[in-house]
Amino acid sequence: MTVRATQRRGQSTRERILDIAEASVLAKGFGATSIEEIIAEAELTKSGFFYHFRDKNALARALLQRYLDTEEALLDEVFAAAAGMSDDPLERFLAGLTGLAEMMRDLPAGHPGCLVATICYSERMFDREVRELNRAAVLGWRARFLAVLDEIAERHPPRERVDLRALADMISNTVEGGIVLSKALGQPPVLAEQILLLRSYLGLLFGASPQPSATT
Repeated sequence: MTVRATQRRGQSTRERILDIAEASVLAKGFGATSIEEIIAEAELTKSGFFYHFRDKNALARALLQRYLDTEEALLDEVFAAAAGMSDDPLERFLAGLTGLAEMMRDLPAGHPGCLVATICYSERMFDREVRELNRAAVLGWRARFLAVLDEIAERHPPRERVDLRALADMISNTVEGGIVLSKALGQPPVLAEQILLLRSYLGLLFGASPQPSATT
């Protein structure tokens, strides 16, 4: 077997481990997910697992980083698709939120859950590096949305006094809360409804035209 083939096989094994671990963690949490069950499902030896991840913290870091990379790519894709629709930053952002809601609505089984939230709920299990990566993710979402809100507010002064930093956090919080609500209720459409209600609020705050109903 060539070096390149060996590398491809190793990467495939690593991704399989991460897939199995992520499904288990989102279903029952990190505490209830054991390395042994991951090894068994992946049909690996212990040495095969530890070749890729030296311990559970290393696995958590890799899981979280992969999740964050995927989420960033998704947000980039959704809002890039809306970028060409208008030269107005508010209209672009509202269109992006509509696209995000539609994407979430189209998930056949609903959103599987958020690893950032899962780690927050059991952060004492993890080392400082994992906790800092989680914190940086939330700050990154804040920075992303705050930059957009600053641009919107410059062109469309809000109708009420509002802290744009807190409003940026509200965007993340609405999406994260929508994930929790949809899973707790067993109603996947709830997430899309929450995103569309957020869209309506932002449109009203910054003086846009009436927004479509969250129930449509």
